[in-house]
Amino acid sequence: MPDLPQYLEKEASRFEEELCELLRIPSVSADSNCRDDMHRAAGWLHERFQALGLASEIVKTKGHPLVYAESPPVPGKPTVLVYGHYDVQPADPLDEWDTAPFEPAVRDGNVYARGATDDKGQLLTHVNSVEAWLATRGPLPLQLKFLIEGEEEIGSENLEVFLRNESKRLACDVVVISDTSQFGEGCPAITYGLRGIAYFELRVSGPSQDLHSGVFGGSVMNPINALTQIMSRLIDESGRIQVPGFYDDVVPLTERERAEFASLPFDEAAFCSQIGVTALAGEAGYSTLERRWARPTFDLHGIWGGYQGEGGKTVLPCRAGAKFSFRLVPQQDPHRIAAALRPFLESLCPPGIRMELIEMHGAPGALVSLESPFMSAAATAVERGFGQRPVFIREGGSIPIVTRFKEVLGVDTLLLGWGLEDDHAHGPNEKFSLADFHCGIRSSAALWEELSKIAP
Repeated sequence: MPDLPQYLEKEASRFEEELCELLRIPSVSADSNCRDDMHRAAGWLHERFQALGLASEIVKTKGHPLVYAESPPVPGKPTVLVYGHYDVQPADPLDEWDTAPFEPAVRDGNVYARGATDDKGQLLTHVNSVEAWLATRGPLPLQLKFLIEGEEEIGSENLEVFLRNESKRLACDVVVISDTSQFGEGCPAITYGLRGIAYFELRVSGPSQDLHSGVFGGSVMNPINALTQIMSRLIDESGRIQVPGFYDDVVPLTERERAEFASLPFDEAAFCSQIGVTALAGEAGYSTLERRWARPTFDLHGIWGGYQGEGGKTVLPCRAGAKFSFRLVPQQDPHRIAAALRPFLESLCPPGIRMELIEMHGAPGALVSLESPFMSAAATAVERGFGQRPVFIREGGSIPIVTRFKEVLGVDTLLLGWGLEDDHAHGPNEKFSLADFHCGIRSSAALWEELSKIAP
């Protein structure tokens, strides 16, 4: 039997070719014209799992199919659930791609195609590592379960149903997801925390119809004026959110976490240049990384009302609205935030204005202890795969499925991302470093060995 590193080196070109084969399938879950392609992508993965000797099936849903596969149980060893998705975002705008989005192109060490990093390339690292292990070392040292969905980009509605109905079948000790990024080029990372979200729309109305601002201005409250006054009271000049009790459940960063963040090679000037701003802002008393990853925030996403056409129109509008959200940190409950927000907004609403608050969606944050044995095993595996110890980071965004795995299965998730921040996921010219693709495969193979050392 060849050893595992030799096997990975020998099969590297084939792994890249297979990645390109999967990338050529335009599995756009949001596009009804791609329905057949969604089934092709699911079938491709199903056949790949079968070729490895895993028990695999395509699970029909009311939408796009799921692919489920598993290896045999290993007594006395943990069970790991690997989650990923084969669906991709639409490729529009097509004229901004340098090469066709579903014709993979390799240049400068990267493969360019829709889904390269989100999530086909990252997902396949775990499939390829299983092949390499079976070919060089025999049976896997623990049980692996693969759950690959086709609706991540459109809300995972049918995965939610499967997760509830098949929780016993999906029982595991830890979940592994590779759908995130490294901290930077040459700096692998493990994401151990995610922020949650509470998203709202506020609608305000005043007079029964638009009025002449000259005739009625000064005697009737303008709904746009009221809306901007209300929104401005939600946050103070130092960046503190003013909803009563908002910070009651916020868990402060530990000294270790603050030290870890401070030690990262983060260049604020380069960050400003990257996003096209001249200065940064946020809650006083915290660094930029702390504010992005581990502090709650308030942001307006859109305001509407009044005249939007060409030229001027002296109108006092009868209604206005805004969409806004709070990013929440672990332990904050979006339902508690909503319950506190409503009376606070009502107290700010001026006479003559009616308000309607719509709760759109919410999800709590997630946090995995840095002291977890699974985290330690993952760090060792990533170091073996990339040749460098990973840093521990949080992510400012939300990944609702991580919270759902915790709620339904009662387990934590290891977020092991092999991508880079400039991979243009969801945008034109999406890419994935082939060097990182192979480092991810090596890390994945090492992960099964390291996790197998942990008593379930």
